[in-house]
Amino acid sequence: MATYVLKRFTGMIVVLFVVATIVFVIVRIAPGDPAAVMLGPDATAADIAALRDRLGLNQPLLVQFGVYLGQILTGNLGDSIFLNMPVLTALGQRAEPTFFLTLFSILIATVIALPIGILSAYYRGSLFDQASTTLAMFAASVPSFWLALILIQVFAVRLGWFPVAGYGGPDTTLLERLHHLILPAVTLGVVSSALILRFTRASMLDVLDDDYIRTARSKGMAEPTVILKHAFKNALIPILTVIGITAALLISGAIVTETVFGLPGIGNLVVSAVMRRDYPVIQGALLVVAALYVLINFAIDMLYLVIDPRVRF
Repeated sequence: MATYVLKRFTGMIVVLFVVATIVFVIVRIAPGDPAAVMLGPDATAADIAALRDRLGLNQPLLVQFGVYLGQILTGNLGDSIFLNMPVLTALGQRAEPTFFLTLFSILIATVIALPIGILSAYYRGSLFDQASTTLAMFAASVPSFWLALILIQVFAVRLGWFPVAGYGGPDTTLLERLHHLILPAVTLGVVSSALILRFTRASMLDVLDDDYIRTARSKGMAEPTVILKHAFKNALIPILTVIGITAALLISGAIVTETVFGLPGIGNLVVSAVMRRDYPVIQGALLVVAALYVLINFAIDMLYLVIDPRVRF
């Protein structure tokens, strides 16, 4: 176990180093100059060169990369060029909407997908199974921005049940801010439920015909107990995997939804940073998202041991 944890930790460090390197290279070869963006169209070449020198952008790329890695090793992601604050502070100020949006979205997706997937497998080939398959295909194919606009039109504009956009002012309570997240969370939850539903159905179909299920039924065990206690428990590992991957993807994939609903989350921050060529924010945000991705996958692997002690790494 300790050897496995050490190997995973080493692998996580390697993955984060590769991500940091790729992001640094992509950001530097992308067109645009943050100094020119900061100074505006009327800036002279001398002004731009002076600002580039002050920001350290005139140094060789290897030197810039070395400085960047050194900052990461000390837990410092650098300072935002435009926001005049450390990148970690900027990310911290935007973390709450993204965190709650991801949490609500994965809860909604799981609540929708698990019961429908289980019932779809249990009643395989039935009208319910066909309808759930159609529902999953629709949810997987519908663009999130289109669904977001439909929800805004119906539930915010016509019915007035939810705010059209935003996250509330600084004086609003947490409950009021969460009220702003319902429509965005439903948007992402419905779209994300398709993959979990299909995996739940497939995983349940794999175990429903196993011998231990027939043995449980032959002993007179109640059908809900057979399905939920025996079949679902043994089908849970691949389902947990896809839920973990979906949660990780939601963290990085909420950019469109945050933009449509005007949420001041990390996705919105990254979009603004890309538009302004704010290199430290882009690099820091993507590195943090990558770190969360590998940590979620590590946590899912650890859950395997809790669910099924027979699992060995």
